[in-house]
Amino acid sequence: MTGLVLFDLDGTLLDTASTVVGTSTAVLASLGVTGIDPEAVRATIGRPLAESYAALLGAPADSADVAAAVRAYLALYRERTVPRARELLFPGVADGLARLRSAGLTLTVATNMLTASAEALLTAAGLRGRFAMVVGADAVARPKPAPDVGLLITTELCHPPARAVMVGDTVHDVLMANAAGLSSIAVTYGLHSEARLRTAAPTWLADDFPAVVARLLAPA
Repeated sequence: MTGLVLFDLDGTLLDTASTVVGTSTAVLASLGVTGIDPEAVRATIGRPLAESYAALLGAPADSADVAAAVRAYLALYRERTVPRARELLFPGVADGLARLRSAGLTLTVATNMLTASAEALLTAAGLRGRFAMVVGADAVARPKPAPDVGLLITTELCHPPARAVMVGDTVHDVLMANAAGLSSIAVTYGLHSEARLRTAAPTWLADDFPAVVARLLAPA
């Protein structure tokens, strides 16, 4: 059994893909950008907001247009998604996190969302108290798939990376874990397909959250 677990948020703990796509589509329309395929929007999920909108708008990440899109997205996200947090939890997440905490595991969140957005979503879902740390893309120099977030959490909690596990639904999560020296559980119910996840060489795969819990509680 591991001692420290890092969880991704969107697509791993909460089923937010449709709300993210809807919110981004509304933001783009408000900026006069139409005709973008929803799948193109979906493909940017898991990346930091500025990177996502840079790709969608074909503009530099530090441009005024991207900054305006990020501001509009954050406002709509707080309005549309945060109040729905509890209903967006994947099956088994609330009970599973409680089991892991009761077993003595230290739980954290490692996300490419902004930290404040992640905190708000977890609080609205009634889960914030389960996590020792919540670290977003704005807390590190390089977001996932770089190792920075994993190394920050393991360093702050004085925990050896080799005894920590990253749980996520994208190749970005798995690649971060690989680079930081963590084990990984790739969940197949989120954004990226099992075939795509396998290309990043996760330690384990899990088809649902109860399977994640079982793997984390299994003897080493």
